[in-house]
Amino acid sequence: MISTRQNIDWRSVFDPFSIIYIVLGVFCAAVALKVFMLPNKFLDGGVTGIAIIVNLQYDIDLNLLLVLINIPFLWLGWKKIGKTFAVQSSFSVFLLVIVLVFLDIPPITNDLVLSAIFGGILMGLGIGLIIRGGGLIDGFEVITEFVQKSSPLSASEITVFLNSIIMLFAAIFFGIEPAMYSILTYFTAIKMTDYVVEGFEEYTALTVISREDEKVKELIVKEFGKAISVYKGERGYLPDTFHIKHPCDIIMTVVTRLEVHRMKEAIQQIDPKAFFYVQTIKEVKGGVIKRVGKKHS
Repeated sequence: MISTRQNIDWRSVFDPFSIIYIVLGVFCAAVALKVFMLPNKFLDGGVTGIAIIVNLQYDIDLNLLLVLINIPFLWLGWKKIGKTFAVQSSFSVFLLVIVLVFLDIPPITNDLVLSAIFGGILMGLGIGLIIRGGGLIDGFEVITEFVQKSSPLSASEITVFLNSIIMLFAAIFFGIEPAMYSILTYFTAIKMTDYVVEGFEEYTALTVISREDEKVKELIVKEFGKAISVYKGERGYLPDTFHIKHPCDIIMTVVTRLEVHRMKEAIQQIDPKAFFYVQTIKEVKGGVIKRVGKKHS
């Protein structure tokens, strides 16, 4: 959790769960680097990718590079995002360096595909755990936020663009094949990070507009055990009958992706002409979300 810029929230910094997340995340990232990525010249994105390129190309100590390259981004995070965030991120970076110095695990496979996939999984797991602990080991995420404010591109598009440049340099210095494996590692890491940060169980907002709104509300709440929000609205306004409209309740509920299809089928049995739209939700907190209702048959 990022605090306000003015003060350091020491309770967050020394929170046992935050420290455990960061320590486990750093260990996973270190294993990914030592066992799978560095022996095969595979890159991750961001600061880690830049540090690996410079290390392999110019034989400059990787640990020193990780600290030096991250310093400007950590300073920017301190000034613009939050001091608590900067402290936790600094702790994460320095802990990663310490673990890399003392960790001595030899490569466990010569298979390049396995190295790319499992290196990405471990790196993504590590980054995700560190983010859940309130920090970062890659300051690139900080600069992305500020570039986005003055750019028509989204944060994800900016991140992909900047990391594409890193992968291009990887292709120039190490060859096309290591660069391709690096891209596989990078995208595996991104997906794994998303799973860890957002959860494996993705939530979806299902909105229903139906002439049988009372029956639909009863179905969702009593049969599926889900909470609902109701908006007052109007249905109608069709092209051939624009002047015809009817008041209705617009029903919204939050479900898992595994429940969407089953719930839509049940609603269509009540009203075959019911209108649905579905939205992906990044985060859900509070309310009645995980209550398990009766299985609707």
